[in-house]
Amino acid sequence: MRRLLIGLAAGAVFVAATACGSSDSAGSDDDKASGGGTTTIKAGVIPIIDVAPLYLGQSKGFYSKRGIKLSLTSAQGGAAIVPGVVSGQFDFGFSNMTSLLVAQSKNVPVEAVANGVASTGKEGADFAELAVKKGSPLKSAKDVEGKKVAANTLNNICDTSVKESVRKDGGDPSEVEFVEMPFDQMPAALANGQVDAACVVEPALATIKSQGGTSIASLFVDVSPDLTVAMYFTSQQYAQKNPEMVKKFQEATAESLAYADSHPDEAREIIATYTKIPKNLLETLTLPRWPAEPNRASIERLSELGVQDGLFDKAPDLDKLLP
Repeated sequence: MRRLLIGLAAGAVFVAATACGSSDSAGSDDDKASGGGTTTIKAGVIPIIDVAPLYLGQSKGFYSKRGIKLSLTSAQGGAAIVPGVVSGQFDFGFSNMTSLLVAQSKNVPVEAVANGVASTGKEGADFAELAVKKGSPLKSAKDVEGKKVAANTLNNICDTSVKESVRKDGGDPSEVEFVEMPFDQMPAALANGQVDAACVVEPALATIKSQGGTSIASLFVDVSPDLTVAMYFTSQQYAQKNPEMVKKFQEATAESLAYADSHPDEAREIIATYTKIPKNLLETLTLPRWPAEPNRASIERLSELGVQDGLFDKAPDLDKLLP
């Protein structure tokens, strides 16, 4: 536990260093900003397609009508956002499920509060793929055995899903070498040979494809056809102190998810406001699904794979983690 807390502290330092926006404490429901009954809520997110509903909901007023002013800060991945939420740097965060499962298994005081994003469930047509550059000799998942694979953070859903794809394809997942880097650096890393393949999500996936790259595995689909990939979460302390704000955030996020799911063109447009995706590639993006509820069976599968691959000292308690 001591080693974990040291790691969390280090992550919190990283998140603090990358934070932007207001430096005021978002605090409790009673801590109102000067905007006439509006509370500033800080959320840690990743600059990827997954969080489009939050930006879209913000622009549509789904949060403001509930008295919430969102202050969104980008970080590299869920593994960096978790310590930011636990330390109070953020009130809410966005994280892949594996990072949340790892945290729960080590009794880190976090709890999921709203669904985030789900796989399309379509082989070769998902918003996350195991991708290689144009002309790569790697043709399927087992070919990355002994190769370097980019992942946005280590010990997260990229590791878990890549290993499962390799395992299903007859390869040895323990032989894959993961290299940590932000998603938006993966296209260049593939092109210059820094890595052999990448666990990559949109919009970086569209960039790789525009350069002639291809997918050799639909890694999320290999884990579960209806995979809950990520969720929004908070700390147990914040949830206990601010139950009404958690409820308002849940309601606003649910409305935002539903709107993004039913208005794909608007979701595409909002992505260009917080990512580096060129506007000419917007139409080529593969959008994920944004369902209202998580798929518990798929999360249980991620937990099983985490145990199998040694990510957990003990199996996480889903009843404590999930809403």
